[in-house]
Amino acid sequence: MGGNVLIVFVKEPRPGIVKTRLLPALDPGAAAELYRALAEEEIRQTAPRLGEYTRLFFHAPPSSPQAMSAWLPGETFVVQQGADLGARMSAAFEEVFRRGARRAAIIGTDVPWLTRGRVAEAFGALDEHDAVLGPTTDGGYYLLALDRPRPEVFRGIAWSTPSVLASTEERASALGLRVRMLGELPDIDTIEDLRAHWPRVRPLLEGRAVVDAVARALER
Repeated sequence: MGGNVLIVFVKEPRPGIVKTRLLPALDPGAAAELYRALAEEEIRQTAPRLGEYTRLFFHAPPSSPQAMSAWLPGETFVVQQGADLGARMSAAFEEVFRRGARRAAIIGTDVPWLTRGRVAEAFGALDEHDAVLGPTTDGGYYLLALDRPRPEVFRGIAWSTPSVLASTEERASALGLRVRMLGELPDIDTIEDLRAHWPRVRPLLEGRAVVDAVARALER
């Protein structure tokens, strides 16, 4: 594995382990199906063109490789390793650079409007920067790109809080890294996020049984 590598953090769309912040507004089954739809759209949107980059899917929980392969056939899966999100991301970067990546970026699966063009922009920005961040509207980030393993970037961050982006930027600056900031994108984590972006999310659910359940939840 060489060149640019996109790390995709993905979960098995199992009821009760994905989109838990949407509970109890949605039941666990509906939340899981919503997650599946959002993830599939982001995976489709970030599919690379020949030679742009390769993708490696780091999955959780660790017991789900067969389920992941059945859901996303033909992709390469690696189990996420680490005690918290920062440790898991740091380990993923270490792994892809160990496999020969020249540059790497990481994304989750909560931003279905993230595109391959934005990913390619991040990789291109590493020509003149050490790190690239794609901010979300809730104070986190949808993408982090690095020119080499930098485990210190992930230390001392209060994960899953509105300060993640600011803390990461401060940490990078303290380390003397040149940071490029991409355009902001919203993610879908809460019922308020879903309500705010329902006109853009609903088309992704057409033909799925979950669309009516989500619509009813948003009317309450």
